Amino acid sequence: MIAGALSMGVGEYISVSSQRDSQVAELANEQAELDNDPERGLEQLTGLVRAQGIDADLARKVAVQLTEKGPLVAHARYELGIDPDELTNAWQAAWASMLAFALGALVPLAAILLSAREIAVPVTAVAVVIALAITGSVSAHLGGAGKLRAVLRTVGGGLGAMVITYGIGLLVGTQI
Repeated sequence: MIAGALSMGVGEYISVSSQRDSQVAELANEQAELDNDPERGLEQLTGLVRAQGIDADLARKVAVQLTEKGPLVAHARYELGIDPDELTNAWQAAWASMLAFALGALVPLAAILLSAREIAVPVTAVAVVIALAITGSVSAHLGGAGKLRAVLRTVGGGLGAMVITYGIGLLVGTQI
């Protein structure tokens, strides 16, 4: 459980840090473009606003107003889909991932520790499937998505990982 939680946390930290680095680099490139040719930036922003179905004159006025408030922020949002004030936080993501993994690992850990040795593996597998189904259902509910698809995806992915891991354990051998 601890190894898995740490692995998930470190993996999430690295992933989100890389994403943030990319966002910062994109913002720096955009700022350089705006510094070099602000008029071209205004034309580009006007085009992006027009692409939303706004007529040319109004799009130009909107682009000018947005540029007055902050050309980089406007371009980042319309062009890059980034809010420069809300870049991802790698530490927050890492801690959330570690905590989620640890909480999720409590179900199989409890199942395997509380089951008789001869039925521990099947009991744990059933407990994990139930926990995965609950996780898929809750995540779908929170996201407003269809529950069946989320449950099937979560249970399918979890079962696949479990079968592969169990198979590797059989091939390598285990000792307790």
